[in-house]
Amino acid sequence: MTLVTGHSAALDFAQPDPVDLSSGKYVKLWQGPQHPGITGNMSLELVLDGDTIIECKTHVGYLHRGFEKLMEQRTFIQNFTVVCRIAVPEPAFNEYLYAAAIEAISGVQSPPRAQWLRTLNLEMMRLASFLMWIGGQGGAFGQYTVANWSLTYRDYVLDLFEEMTGARIYHMYMVPGGVRAGLPAGFEKRILKLMDDTDKLLDQIERVMYNNVVFKARAKGLGVITREMVDPYGVVGPNARASGFRRDLRKDEPYLVYDQLDFNVISGSAGDAYERAYLRLQETRQSVNLIRQVIAGAPSDGPFQADMPNLLHWKVPAGETYVKAECTRGEYGYYMVTDGTEIVRRVHVRGPSYTHAIALMERLAVGTNIADIAGLMVSLHTYPPEIER
Repeated sequence: MTLVTGHSAALDFAQPDPVDLSSGKYVKLWQGPQHPGITGNMSLELVLDGDTIIECKTHVGYLHRGFEKLMEQRTFIQNFTVVCRIAVPEPAFNEYLYAAAIEAISGVQSPPRAQWLRTLNLEMMRLASFLMWIGGQGGAFGQYTVANWSLTYRDYVLDLFEEMTGARIYHMYMVPGGVRAGLPAGFEKRILKLMDDTDKLLDQIERVMYNNVVFKARAKGLGVITREMVDPYGVVGPNARASGFRRDLRKDEPYLVYDQLDFNVISGSAGDAYERAYLRLQETRQSVNLIRQVIAGAPSDGPFQADMPNLLHWKVPAGETYVKAECTRGEYGYYMVTDGTEIVRRVHVRGPSYTHAIALMERLAVGTNIADIAGLMVSLHTYPPEIER
């Protein structure tokens, strides 16, 4: 059998013939589902030749599912409890895009203070998501000390979310017309202190994990995404930037107050698991810096909510729109259709996980050693509920 791996630039989207297991030469093995959060609630159906993977099929649907149809049965405000579950480690992007889609159709403009607070919320979410991802990537390669460090600091960020929104995970903070509240007293001082501590943590993580000879040996050359694969496979976010593309919606099509913040698009070239991991470390540092900038620039007074009708009985005008933002994993988009009633007609969510965890994962897994499949899965940074939505 000839193996076609992710290292090849030649793209072949033809469905390969199923491997014949009757000879006894090959073995089928299931990876998952478990539930460590990042990729564990999906399952991989693997066929092995010794300890080398020769076929991979992704199976999803082991967690929350069916969100898009659920939203067609609820009022606009009720759906905020639904959209948060589509990407549990970073629900704020779903909140923002759902609210932004409603605002675009309704012609509602959130006040400046709300836009700064929304940006702060999204960058805090990016930081929390990256800290969780670093722990997952470290744990996949046996770096459990790093996982304990990063998940502890994610909890510290969640503490601040609880202060800001009243909830640690599902915030329902960004609503049509703005946000639900301003910042509590002393919040700015506490978040800046945490950013200083997080900088020190990231220095430690870089020394312990990224400079570790075993991590380098296992991650370098693993799951290479070539430049030629990026567009055909729909690769976005850090996965695309690690392969040399300088694409980031915060810069390319600015929204909220990102055009008032000072930052550059970070990119790499190798396109392997190590490059993706190191690029995400740099983007974690970048989020820390952006949070500091938002705290410095956000107005301390003024309205944080536009004048709105009763959201429990709001008939949104008929229309359609597509809005998008740069989440932790790349372009995240909402296509919404309304018909002038109190219930949304149609919502379609474009999340990065669909392409990264199915077409891309099934391609990159071929030729990979079974010991490295968990590390490869985490390096693509996917959230399975976003697939079975």
